[in-house]
Amino acid sequence: MEYEQDARTFNFVTGLICGAAIGAGVALLMAPESGKRTRKRIGRAAEDLKENAGDRWEDIADEVRDKVDEALDGARNRLKT
Repeated sequence: MEYEQDARTFNFVTGLICGAAIGAGVALLMAPESGKRTRKRIGRAAEDLKENAGDRWEDIADEVRDKVDEALDGARNRLKT
């Protein structure tokens, strides 16, 4: 059950990030600025998104690693007794 909750949380966060990226892209494309300036803003926004997504993936990987370690420790303890 905890796995299902983690999966739902992950899906929500992923959807939120994707929705924010799409919304930001559309907003930038619709902005009344010059093409060069808009492209620069899109590039900066994409770089920020890439950085944030990378950080989030690292956090998720750490959480998964911790859960696997906990499960292995629990299995080892059960096998000892």
